[in-house]
Amino acid sequence: MEILLAKYNYWIYVALMMIGIYGMIAKTNLMKKIIGMSIFQTAIIVFYVSIGAKKGATIPIIEHGHGAAHAAVRVADYVNPLPHVLMLTAIVVGVGTLGVALAIAMSIYKEYGSLEEDEILERLE
Repeated sequence: MEILLAKYNYWIYVALMMIGIYGMIAKTNLMKKIIGMSIFQTAIIVFYVSIGAKKGATIPIIEHGHGAAHAAVRVADYVNPLPHVLMLTAIVVGVGTLGVALAIAMSIYKEYGSLEEDEILERLE
C-alpha cells in the first residue's frame, strides 16, 4: 500500500488517460471526442515530463574555463533534456491536431447542422 501512495502522480496520469480514452470511445458528440483526445494527449505529455525530472540535478551545460577541460563529468548530476524537448514537439503536434479537428468539426456542423454521430449518420443514409 505504501508503494501505491508513493507513486500517486502515476495514478493521476492513468486516471487522466482513462478519462480521455473514455471520452473518445464512449461519447457520440464529436466535440466531446475532441476534448477526450486533448485530455489524453495532455496526460501523456505530463507523464513524460515528470519522468524526465530528477531531484538535485542541474541543466546539462558544462562550463569551459581554466582547468575545466580536465575535470571528470558526472552524468548523474545532470538532467536528460531529451524527454522535455520531445514533449515540446508533442505539444506543437497536439495543438495542430486540435486545430485541424476543430476545423473539421466546424465544417461538419455547417454541412449537417449537428455534431452528434447518430444524426450525421442518419443524414448520410
